[in-house]
Amino acid sequence: MKLEIDNYKIQPGDRVNISQIPCSYNGELTKEKAKKIFKSRIKDLKRLQELLYADHKKALLIVFQAMDAGGKDSTIRNVIGPLNPQGVHVHNFKAPTQEERDHDFLWRIHKAVPSRGYIGVFNRSHYEDVLIARVKNLAAPEIIEKRYSQINQFEEGLVEEGTRIIKFYLHISKAYQKERFLRRLNLPEKHWKFSEGDLAERQRWGEYQSAFNLALGRCSTAAAPWFVIPAETRWYRNLLVAEIICRQLEGMDLKYPETNIDPSKIVIPDY
Repeated sequence: MKLEIDNYKIQPGDRVNISQIPCSYNGELTKEKAKKIFKSRIKDLKRLQELLYADHKKALLIVFQAMDAGGKDSTIRNVIGPLNPQGVHVHNFKAPTQEERDHDFLWRIHKAVPSRGYIGVFNRSHYEDVLIARVKNLAAPEIIEKRYSQINQFEEGLVEEGTRIIKFYLHISKAYQKERFLRRLNLPEKHWKFSEGDLAERQRWGEYQSAFNLALGRCSTAAAPWFVIPAETRWYRNLLVAEIICRQLEGMDLKYPETNIDPSKIVIPDY
């Protein structure tokens, strides 16, 4: 079964209103069927990761953004977790350090971009500088306004140098966020994931939605598209993300390097 991934892609120039996009969808699949397809695609993903490393000419950068409790950690654990950890680098971008603030906002991001042969995963990213920065007025409006084009130029430059980029916005509703917060409070082993600051951020839900609308609309390009993933049906979320990553890798024209080895002429001694 071929999933229609373009249905989730933000096309360049689209005017985005994520409030009109479903947060929950099952792709007209049963959970059992979806999990069977997912298992097969994870096998493909493992093979493609090895091929990416062997080819060693390109890299893949995967960006995850979401509201709090949107499922970034869970998605990364389920989709990226099964891969060879030696070929994957996951970066979680928190508030910048003083050294990072002393440089341009993309400085710390560029340092974390995957090298050839590797998959890089950003759990939050440079988009925080047009999301949190906009909502909390951490930079002047005219500076934030410039950042959209700076981000596009940065990403297009990476693509030109061989780093493919996929960006996922994991889409949840405010009601679902409350449900996930309550789950954290009801499970002692999840208490560490809850902060009272999360509630302050929740009060700005509408402002964050507006900021995401702008970021998705202005920064979904042919080179580095955004995909809005209905994230409340988590098994379908996992399948969809895995499918999109596989399609990207399959389209990268990866090849095993040629060698001059003739296996028939090689004798491995017993001692």
